[in-house]
Amino acid sequence: MFLQQLFNSIAIGSVYALTSMGATLIYGILGILDIANAGAYVLGAYFGYLFYNLTGNILIAFAGAMILTGLLGILIQKYVYRPLLSQPAYIPLIASIGIFIFIENIIRLIAGPTIKQFTVKLPFNDLKFTNLHINNVWVLIFIVAMILMFLLWYLLKMTKIGLAWRATAQDIQIAKTMGINTNKVISLNFFLGYSFAASAGILIGILYNSIYPTMGSVVSYKMLAIIVLGGLGNPFGTVVAALLIGFVETMVGAYIGFFIPRNAIAFVALVIILLISPKGLFTQKSRI
Repeated sequence: MFLQQLFNSIAIGSVYALTSMGATLIYGILGILDIANAGAYVLGAYFGYLFYNLTGNILIAFAGAMILTGLLGILIQKYVYRPLLSQPAYIPLIASIGIFIFIENIIRLIAGPTIKQFTVKLPFNDLKFTNLHINNVWVLIFIVAMILMFLLWYLLKMTKIGLAWRATAQDIQIAKTMGINTNKVISLNFFLGYSFAASAGILIGILYNSIYPTMGSVVSYKMLAIIVLGGLGNPFGTVVAALLIGFVETMVGAYIGFFIPRNAIAFVALVIILLISPKGLFTQKSRI
């Protein structure tokens, strides 16, 4: 029983990590909270739904949705955030909330307000062991999360792009004087962040067999709780915080019962940990 719940918690925590990673990367490099990332989560789910219905291929659905949503992230960065970077931090935050609301309502107008079934036939079956049954959707979640997290780690730590990325996060003005094209670095940041959120939206849509225009509402504040808990702008901290939230939610539901709403557990954990460590699990010194 515990092993089953543990694997379930890792799977849902992996989705939380993908959902929150975009906002973490963007805060790490620009110091702004991007609530619009939750809109990318919703948009990615709908793009994935569209591509899968057109092709019947889950790989094409993921690739198409992640690329289109990532390109949207670049456009938002270029035409919304870049002109606002000289403004106080709350101005880009308000803009991001506006973008999120705009995305939700555009989806509602184009795709309709009703729930759509996102039924996917995966090319592999469930995994069954003596004391463990792993749903094939959980397997998909784990595979996608591991691939994307490894890609992010490799880019950040093992490539010149990652070096430029870290330099820009440390001090954007000094990075410019050293010849780094910071605009391209930031564009890549947004592309990856929004594509990660898109992948999470697709995974949740497949897991619950449904997508709807407001599916990002809960995600937006849970994402905020996770990135604060992990230490603002810290990718590693975000992964740890996401897995922790997934673990707490799953174990509370399995062994105690939801004496409070499931979606409030993330904030209860956030409050408790911040009382112990006001800077979150990790400080900003280690971000990106």
